Amino acid sequence: MADEVKLYAVAGSPFVCRAKIALNMKGIKYENLEQDLSNKSAELLKYNPVYKKVPVLVHNGNPISESLLIVEYIDEVWKGVPILPQDPYEKVVARFWAKFIDEKCIPALYKAFGPDGNEETDKEACEQLQILENELKVKATKFFGGDNINLVDIAADFIAYWLGIIQEAAEKTLVTKDKFPKLTEWADDFVNLEVINQVLPPRERLLAFFKKRFGKA
Repeated sequence: MADEVKLYAVAGSPFVCRAKIALNMKGIKYENLEQDLSNKSAELLKYNPVYKKVPVLVHNGNPISESLLIVEYIDEVWKGVPILPQDPYEKVVARFWAKFIDEKCIPALYKAFGPDGNEETDKEACEQLQILENELKVKATKFFGGDNINLVDIAADFIAYWLGIIQEAAEKTLVTKDKFPKLTEWADDFVNLEVINQVLPPRERLLAFFKKRFGKA
């Protein structure tokens, strides 16, 4: 019996995109079910009654929510291209950096570009990004995962793709090649991977959305 795989999603979400990247890396066919978050479907509320948000992966009737957990689940269930390191220590380190991105980097960036953004929030965002920049310098590899992407690269999809679009929409630039040479090079390499750009949402659509959200009046 073939696996039944469904993804409850919203176009344009970097968190949904993480799940799509993992599924694409493994070559898994799935049904993409776009959701209207202003009028959440009964299925979404059934499968994610706690957080009531996307993404939700449903595999043979079993729901998994939270994007990084979904990525790990996909890696556990379907073999092929590995997403997490096999070594226990390296696996924990990858989880550490993925959590750092979610808990420190992304919130700091949203604050910096939000309505209350100021010099202090800009400084905080740059400090968090500098930590990632330093990690890439220390690793001296193309990706956080080495020669190939892993959980950390997928977790940082927002920084690689969405951040540049938000900077353009807000007419405010925090990340430049001069300030973050390793991070900008990594971002270019990441989004140019076929397995990544096949699932990235259209840039123009995101730009229009973020101009409404972050653009100057």
